[in-house]
Order: sequence, then C-alpha cells, then structure tokens
Amino acid sequence: MTNSTAGVEFLLLGFHSLPGWQTLLFFVFLVIYILTITGNIVIISVVRLEPRLHSPMYSFLQNLSFLEICYTSTIMPKMLANLLVERKAISFAGCMAQLYCFVFLGATECFLLAVMAYDRYLAICYPLHYTVAMSDASCTLLATVSWVTGIFTGLLPCILISRLPFCGSNQIKHFFCDIPPLLKLSCSDTSTTEVIIFILSLLVLVSCLLLTLVSYLFIILTILKIPSSSGKRKTFSTCGSHLAVVAIYYGTMISMYVRPTSSLPSELNKIVSVCYTIITPLLNPVIYSLRNKDFSDALKKVISRQCSLTNKFI
Repeated sequence: MTNSTAGVEFLLLGFHSLPGWQTLLFFVFLVIYILTITGNIVIISVVRLEPRLHSPMYSFLQNLSFLEICYTSTIMPKMLANLLVERKAISFAGCMAQLYCFVFLGATECFLLAVMAYDRYLAICYPLHYTVAMSDASCTLLATVSWVTGIFTGLLPCILISRLPFCGSNQIKHFFCDIPPLLKLSCSDTSTTEVIIFILSLLVLVSCLLLTLVSYLFIILTILKIPSSSGKRKTFSTCGSHLAVVAIYYGTMISMYVRPTSSLPSELNKIVSVCYTIITPLLNPVIYSLRNKDFSDALKKVISRQCSLTNKFI
C-alpha cells in the first residue's frame, strides 16, 4: 500500500477464523442489532409521549438511547454485510469516518453516563435542591456539553492515524476500523501517536469512571440511611443494575485503550470489542428502562392509549 490516499483500501478480516460460522453469526448479530434499535426507539418514543417522564433523568436517557442507535449503526451494518461477502473491503475515507464516529460516540457515552450518575446523585442525596440544581436549562447544558466534548474528542485520534503511512499489509484483523489494529498496520514509528491516544483515553475514561463511581458511592451511603427495607432494596436494585452496565462498558474500554497496543492478541481484542460495541448497547434499554417500574408503567399506558385510538378508527 502507498501512503494514506483516497484510493487506499483496507480489508476487514472480521471473524475470518470461524469460516463455517459466518451465516450463523450474521443472523445472531442481526437479531441483536434489531433488538438494540427497537429497544432504544421504544425508549425515545415512550419518554416523548408520556408527560410523567418529562424529567431530567429521562431526558438524559433519551440522549443515551439516540447515541446507542448511532453507536451500534456505525459498526454493525458494515460488519453484517462483511459476514456475507467474500471481499470485505473498506475505503481509507470510509475507515477514517467509521473510526471518528466510533471514538466520538464512545467518548460521548462516557460523558453521558457520568452526567446521568451525577443526576441520580443530586436526586437521591439532595432531593430538596434537585429541581433548582437540575433545571431544564442545566439539563440541556449538560447534554450539549457531553455531545460537543465528544465531537472534539474524536478528532485527535482520527487526525493522528490518518496521517500515518500504510505501506505493508492492508488486512485489519478486526470487524471494524479500531485504533489498535490500525496502529499495527502502519509502517512508521507509532510510539508518539500511541502515547497521545493513551493519555487522551486515560483522561476521558478514568475521569468519567471516577465521577460515576464517586456519585454512586454517595448514593449508596445515602440509601443506607433509608429506614424502609423495601425502599433500600428497590434503590439498591436499580443502582446495582446501572453499575453492572458501567462495569462492563468501562472495564472493556479501559482494557482496550488504556494499555500497550500489542498486549492482547487480535482474537481476544475482538471478543472484548463485542462487549462494548454490541452487548452494552443491547443491555442499556433493559437496564435503564425496562427494569424501571415508572418506565414500565408509562410503556403500558402508552400502548393502552395507542390501542384505544386504533380501535376508535376501526
């Protein structure tokens, strides 16, 4: 390959080590993709249609659901297509676009998860001040800052990698254009690029994770003071579910990006990547909404209302 130009193509090898499983993997991932998109669309629709859910918590949840639709759609359509075709090519421009969207949306998700944890911290630890502290203006500002910061976070890794020379193999041992496999393909010294991306990943992932964990620590300490055992169980159940998603997402992301590039084999990288690119977007609608009694009641109410309207027209 010559240096990075518009004519350069990469080959996404994907799950090439499982040649007899390509069709099965296609249908499994297709079902997961459909469920992910459907679940997140349901969240956005129910929150919009049900006035009781017009609160900061559900506003952030709408943002997260929209982000998950974009995030999984950045990777899965191309991955699904490659499972059915022989030549799994992607242009240099397409690869850089996928890389940018992946980093930008991944960083934005970190910021949104931290903001959502902070929102729950204010609601549970300072309920009397919550309405003032988390006003509509504050809610909009926090969501906007999360998206804008994510947009700028995605620029640096994409610019650095797009300027690297690729003059050897064009085979990416992954199912999408990710940072570690692209760095391995470059025929130049990538140590400076690796250090810069490592520092950026450390700043984004660790800072957001710490803010999230500290928020939940204060929430748990406040819950322990609740006299009602049923209230404790309900709140602990919700917090435990949220922390499970946070643990899966941050654990896999940190293991991928806050470490030396060559420390994990490519097949293990793919398994880890499946967790935060495919599994987490599927789990988020279940954890944050379908296990939430208020949301479940609102969903039943919206369905009942829509059925009544349909019957009237019939």
